[in-house]
Amino acid sequence: MTATAQATLATRSRAFPPQPAEVIYPDSDGKPMADNTRQFDYIVMIQGGLAALFADRPDVFVAGDLLWYPVEGNIQIRAAPDAMVAFGRPPGYRGSYVQCREDGVAPQVAFEVLSPGNTRAEMRRKLQFYEQYGVEEYYEYDPDRGTLKGWLRQNERLEPIAAMEGWVSPRLGIRFSLEGTDLVLYRPDGRRFETFVELEQRADAERQRADAERQRADTERQRAERLAAQLRALGIDPGIGDGSS
Repeated sequence: MTATAQATLATRSRAFPPQPAEVIYPDSDGKPMADNTRQFDYIVMIQGGLAALFADRPDVFVAGDLLWYPVEGNIQIRAAPDAMVAFGRPPGYRGSYVQCREDGVAPQVAFEVLSPGNTRAEMRRKLQFYEQYGVEEYYEYDPDRGTLKGWLRQNERLEPIAAMEGWVSPRLGIRFSLEGTDLVLYRPDGRRFETFVELEQRADAERQRADAERQRADTERQRAERLAAQLRALGIDPGIGDGSS
């Protein structure tokens, strides 16, 4: 290669520097969503209830067991909350929540439902992660022990909530309660979060009540028609003689 060609190549290299390779953020960490059916049922109830609560909001994203990457370019720093809510972000499909692609918005609320395999050290690390990367409210429920804990961001730290019974989330507006060892969440209008089975059972009960009401109305209508026919057979106009003057 001539000196002139080498100089030309060097000039082009300076004018068009090599572009960094696009970072691939994996959509899976290879871990299961839940370790048992009880944990799974609660995760689905929480995520589904939150999704239903904000279904009409174009600026609220709700997800369950979705990998969250808070640091641009770093695929090792990540977490997968059992449920999370990001205000200021549109709903819709995500393979993962890459914060740098979400206008830098961190999920404001995170939930964890414990399994028997979760250790105290692991849960401390999760709390520290959520504290470090901007979560405003963090809730932790252990269905086996029937314990419910919460943390609220104050002065850049997640501080423990003294009493969770009857606590109302500042961000979500939902109320927390324990019935025995069972976690119960209430929407702002007082309705409780339900599992799919409970929703289906309630829908069936409502359909049965509606069918019974239709049958009752049909029976009343048929009775009125028979009475009107009997009155007409006697030469009485069923529309007259109702006591009005």
